[in-house]
Amino acid sequence: MEITFPGGVVVEARHESFTIRTDQPEADGGGNSAPAPFALFLASLGTCAGFYALTFCQQRQIDTTGLKLNLTWERDNELHRLSRIGLAVTLPEGFPPKYRQAILKAIDQCTVKRTILAPPEFTVSVV
Repeated sequence: MEITFPGGVVVEARHESFTIRTDQPEADGGGNSAPAPFALFLASLGTCAGFYALTFCQQRQIDTTGLKLNLTWERDNELHRLSRIGLAVTLPEGFPPKYRQAILKAIDQCTVKRTILAPPEFTVSVV
């Protein structure tokens, strides 16, 4: 993945055939032309968990109309980091009660969440 700087405080990541653009809010010196990197971090958690919920239903031929997840978070302003992340699942109408715990276990398999819980080693170097 290549990270480039096309101007202002915009930062882009090129991954395969995709360009992922980020910017900062105007209050932080940006143009608010794209989500901030931290918003994409939160979105990656939500969309990863959502993928697991969606495929759980699809594999069981459960109608996904109305299925959604809401992601909430709390910040520790002193430490400048997250202190809590919550995911609330709205199940589709007619979702079989026997699968309620199973879909939560499926969502819990989100790779992004699992990576945060067992973080990799980070290295930074100059080339």
